[in-house]
Amino acid sequence: MKIQFLIKKTFDWLTSTPERSLDRAYKMALKVKEIEDKYFGGQIISQDHTSYGSSVVSYFKIEIDSYLKKINSELNIFKTSRLFLKFINISQDIYEEKILNEEEQQNFIKNTVVLEKLKFIDKIILKYNLSRNENNSNNSTSSTQTALKIKEETNNIENISPKDRHRLESINQNIGVLPRSFVDTLNRLRQEIDPKSEDSEEKVLNRHRKSRLRTALSIKFILLLIIIPLLTHQLTKTFLLTPIIRQYFQDHGQVVFINKDLEEEAFEELSHYEEILRFQGLIGLREPLNEEKVEEKVKEKAQEITQQYRIQGINSVGNVFADLFSVTAFVIVVIFSRKEIEILKAFLDEILYGLSDPAKAFLIILFTDMFVGFHSPHGWEVILEGISHHFGLPENQEFNFLFIATFPVILDTVLKYWIFRYLNRISPSAVATYKNMNE
Repeated sequence: MKIQFLIKKTFDWLTSTPERSLDRAYKMALKVKEIEDKYFGGQIISQDHTSYGSSVVSYFKIEIDSYLKKINSELNIFKTSRLFLKFINISQDIYEEKILNEEEQQNFIKNTVVLEKLKFIDKIILKYNLSRNENNSNNSTSSTQTALKIKEETNNIENISPKDRHRLESINQNIGVLPRSFVDTLNRLRQEIDPKSEDSEEKVLNRHRKSRLRTALSIKFILLLIIIPLLTHQLTKTFLLTPIIRQYFQDHGQVVFINKDLEEEAFEELSHYEEILRFQGLIGLREPLNEEKVEEKVKEKAQEITQQYRIQGINSVGNVFADLFSVTAFVIVVIFSRKEIEILKAFLDEILYGLSDPAKAFLIILFTDMFVGFHSPHGWEVILEGISHHFGLPENQEFNFLFIATFPVILDTVLKYWIFRYLNRISPSAVATYKNMNE
């Protein structure tokens, strides 16, 4: 048992080596970016971008060189360990017990995060390779052309093709443990001698079918999450709650208004109707009415208003209990749909991760401006008034003001923390785009 445990721990350590090396390189790149933002206005470490003396700049340059060497070393370990794992095919032996859909979902999310980290690291490395080439441009005309070429590709790093990225990396990156040509040759030979390579087209078709099935199941499950609570609300309110509540109101005829606000609204409506009757008689729009006829019409209107507000009270009380049934139905669907929730989560992750950086920044800005922006208090007032009317609750202005003064602030703080802690880690380029669009 101890030997098996030791072998398993060794395999776990080997399979986590690429991710561990990439995380270390990414942290070093973040430190470089932090120094640039804090002391050099987001620019490269240079005397031209700061007011500090030459000794301070030299100190930071030594720090940056140390970080860059560590980044290159960790990237070499990352590439070598990935090649080693692919060559001996360890990952397939370890994860063969997992469900295929779950494995594909996790691999998609993991690969997306890896690409984002590599993209960020590439920007840092290429930026300082460009600086070194520019400093040596007086010694050779060819080095100047190379620097200009690197600069042009650096500005468009997110849009270049894999072929151009491969050529760019071969120019700028240091020599690794194994030559790149040797690594590429081993990969090509492994694919050619792999007996399963002939099934590549079938695998692509199967992957497409699974993606299509996952999309259909996700949309169907979203519709279920919407339709089942709404249907439960309407059925329970119409056939169960409304007859019981109506019978209670009929047995207690003195119960008309469920709160004081509705009573005041009814009184104002009746007073307004009586004033209209007298005013129309005075200006000749209708025949003048004596006090008995005015009182008779006011009494008819009062009966009409009473019936109207009694129905409103029945609906409000019914909404309270019907919403409880709806929430219960929603929770039951969620509890008994664990697999569907995993599929839906993978579907949403695929959509969100597939968005471009401007699209992610656009959605964040739209959400923040709508719920925590300058005009959001008016929207929150409408929402609170609608909730009060839905449940038949008396409107409390003090509660509304307190809610608007606190909840959007908390929501804004949580969103900024999420951007700083989560989004900045998996998609730093999206955060940079968000800051530029928000300025």
